[in-house]
Amino acid sequence: MTVIQALLYYIPTSLLGFLLVALFCAFAASGLFVFRKLIPVHRSRLHNDIAGFIFSTMGVMYAVLVAFMVIVSWQSFDKTSVNLEKEANYYADLYRDSAALSADAQTKIRAALTAYISSSVDDEWPLLAKGGSSEKTNKLFLKVWDVYTGYSPKTEMQKVFFSESVQKLNDASELRRERILDARTGLHPVLWFILILSGALTVLFTFFFGTENRIEQLCMTCLLSSLIAMVLFTIMVFDYPFTGGVSVPSSVFKQLLGSLGTI
Repeated sequence: MTVIQALLYYIPTSLLGFLLVALFCAFAASGLFVFRKLIPVHRSRLHNDIAGFIFSTMGVMYAVLVAFMVIVSWQSFDKTSVNLEKEANYYADLYRDSAALSADAQTKIRAALTAYISSSVDDEWPLLAKGGSSEKTNKLFLKVWDVYTGYSPKTEMQKVFFSESVQKLNDASELRRERILDARTGLHPVLWFILILSGALTVLFTFFFGTENRIEQLCMTCLLSSLIAMVLFTIMVFDYPFTGGVSVPSSVFKQLLGSLGTI
C-alpha cells in the first residue's frame, strides 16, 4: 500500500481534505511570516512588476500540469467503473447462456458463478480498498474455469454456446485482472513529488510580492494555497478507485447477485 492509498484508507475523506487545506494554509502563513522577517516589504515591492510576469508564467505551467493530472485520474476512475459493469455483464451472460448446455453443466456453472460473485462482494471488495485481492475469491473463480474445462459439448447448439461462453469467461478474467491491478496502482510517486513541489513553489513565489497590508497578502496567499490543496485532493481521491470515501462500489455485483435467479 502506497502512502497516498494509506492516507485514503485510514483517514476519512472529508477529514483528509480539511487536513490538506489546513496544511497548505499553515505553510503559506508561516512561510510568509518568516519571509517578511528576512526581506522587508519595501525591498520586495521594487520587483513587483517583474515578479508578476514570472508568476503568471508559473501559474499557467502549474495549471496545465494539474489539469492534465485531474483528467488522467478521472479517466482512470471512470474506466474502472465501466470495466466493472462490463465484467458483471459477462457473468450475467454466462449464467443465462448456461441454459443451453447440459442440465448438469448448467447446475455446476450457476452454482460456481453465484459462489464467486458472492465472494467478490463479501471477501474481495474490502481487500481491494487496501490494494489487495482475496485468495478465496480467486480459488472460486478457478472453479468456474474447472467446470468449463471439464465439459464436452455434444450438440451443435451446445458447441456454439460453449464457444461463446469460453470467450466471455476469458474477457471477464481479463477485466478481473485489470480491476485488481487498478486497486493497487495509482500515479507514480515521481508525479506526486512534482505536483506537491510545484504547488509549494507556486505558493512560495507569492512571498516575493511586496504589499503594505500584510493581512491582505496573507489572505490572498492562503486562498491560493487552499485552491492548490483542493486540486491535489481531487487528484488524490480519484487516484485509487476502490479506496476512500469516493470509490467504485460493489453495487453492480450486488445487483447482479440479487437478479441471478431471474435471468
